[in-house]
Amino acid sequence: MTKPYTVTAVIQARMGSSRLPGKVLRPLGGRSVLSWVVRAAQVSNSVDQVVVATSTAAEDDEVVKAAAEIGVPCVRGSEEDVLSRFLVALDAYPGDAVVRLTSDCPLLDPSVIAQTVGAFRASAGHVDYLSTTLVRCLPRGLDVEVASTDALRKVSKHATGYDRVHVTSALYNNPHRYRIAGLCFVPHAEDLRITLDTPEDAALLDALVAESGDRPLAWRVLVAMLRTRPDLVELNASVQQKALHEG
Repeated sequence: MTKPYTVTAVIQARMGSSRLPGKVLRPLGGRSVLSWVVRAAQVSNSVDQVVVATSTAAEDDEVVKAAAEIGVPCVRGSEEDVLSRFLVALDAYPGDAVVRLTSDCPLLDPSVIAQTVGAFRASAGHVDYLSTTLVRCLPRGLDVEVASTDALRKVSKHATGYDRVHVTSALYNNPHRYRIAGLCFVPHAEDLRITLDTPEDAALLDALVAESGDRPLAWRVLVAMLRTRPDLVELNASVQQKALHEG
């Protein structure tokens, strides 16, 4: 009997943030930002397990408590070496592949998660890493990455510096060593920003949820809403995305 191909979603979350401390547990609508991300992964119906990976810092006791209240397991590891934290999660909740999600993307589209995981499953054995970000087409904040567990363990042996912070960068920056692929969605909307890193981002997310309610939205619906509401786009238009090396 063929062993089923399993996928573990790991959501990295910690309270520390240089621009918006505590953002992962910030209220958004009727639930925390972290709860939005967990729900998106769960209702995508594409993963076998959803795990929160936080740090051993005392302030992240709150993340552990929140995960328990949501009803998902939580593991703890290095605060800065996020790659090693992912391996802790995979040791505890094994999968043939891992979906990397970040807790500052509350409006993730479950169907984008499902499509990305589905494409990776279909390419199992032929692709080490697949994401929606190699050529950015979706708004920032709808990012989904999938990597084989074998590739992640392999890259961990030589990744250093910011590659250990950003988990997958040593995969997609080494296409001669790893087999990488990307998904692109049209119409392009890479100019839009729906992530949470600053008070301005929070204002936009609050406004979007006030309009749409406590439910995940399809990316096309989000984009259409923003294309017709320049007043909303303006709320965080001045925010500059941090460079990779800035963490």
